[in-house]
Amino acid sequence: MKVLGIDPGLEVTGWAVVSEAASRLRALACGVIRTRPGDPLEVRLQAIFEGAQAVIEQQNPEALALEELYSAYAHPRTAILMGHARGIVCLCAALHGVPLFHYSATQVKRSLTGNGRASKQQVQGMVGTLLGVDLSRHPADVADAMALALCHCNIARRG
Repeated sequence: MKVLGIDPGLEVTGWAVVSEAASRLRALACGVIRTRPGDPLEVRLQAIFEGAQAVIEQQNPEALALEELYSAYAHPRTAILMGHARGIVCLCAALHGVPLFHYSATQVKRSLTGNGRASKQQVQGMVGTLLGVDLSRHPADVADAMALALCHCNIARRG
């Protein structure tokens, strides 16, 4: 199974491709899609769209894992902007026929650490251990994308 995890953000969207074959997990590729903060919203969304399309076309994933939005944002405007970026990723998945799976932050944490309230550092530590990747060389958005892809692998294996 080849899973693309995407951590959408308006400024930085992290992505990572993880494969699982014979219970062996491997990080195949990762990166970020960046937009310029001063650009209009529609230009930034276009950059996310083009970047996500390119990743899907190059990596040809069998599934796409995406974090759900939660409703308790302290800054509602942030949630709205995040929703725009998520919508673009959902559109890209649909246009390429890639099955899309949504996971809450709690599900991701529980899947990787056994604790739905694990810290970001605990999750990143487990991602690094499972994939043998030095996450200090990557932005946190990439680590979050890897965690999403691993979560999908874990849940798909059980289901």
